[in-house]
Amino acid sequence: MIEKLLKEGKIELKEEKIKNKVTFHDSCYLGRYNGIYEEPRNSLKEINGLELVEMQRNKDKGFCCGAGGGRMFMEETEGSRININRTKEALETGSDTIASACPFCMTMMTDGVKEFNKSEEVFIKDIAEIVLENSK
Repeated sequence: MIEKLLKEGKIELKEEKIKNKVTFHDSCYLGRYNGIYEEPRNSLKEINGLELVEMQRNKDKGFCCGAGGGRMFMEETEGSRININRTKEALETGSDTIASACPFCMTMMTDGVKEFNKSEEVFIKDIAEIVLENSK
C-alpha cells in the first residue's frame, strides 16, 4: 500500500537527503506467506539518501524473528533464542535502523537489540514510520 501511495503521489517525500543505513527484516507473513518482498524495499529506496543493506538471509530465504507459533513466549532449552540469532544478522549489516512491517517482528528485534546493548545505536522501526519521518 505504501509503495502504491508513493507512486500515486499521495505521499510526497522530502527532497533533502538523509544519512540512514537500513536493513529490512522480511516478516514470515508478509514475505513467505504472501510473497511480498520488493514493495517494502521499493518504498524505502524512494527516500533520498537512505542506504538499504540486505542481511545475508533475506526475501524468500529470510529467517524468522522468533515470534511465530507462540515461540515469543517460550524459553529455549538449547542454543540461543531465534530473535537473538536474527538480530545478530541484522547488526552485522552495520545498519543504524532495522525496519520491518510486522509488530511482532519489531518486538522481537527490539528485545534482540537490547540483548546486544545496542538500544542507543540501532533503532527498530516500521517502514510506515520511516516513510512518515521522511514525508512532506
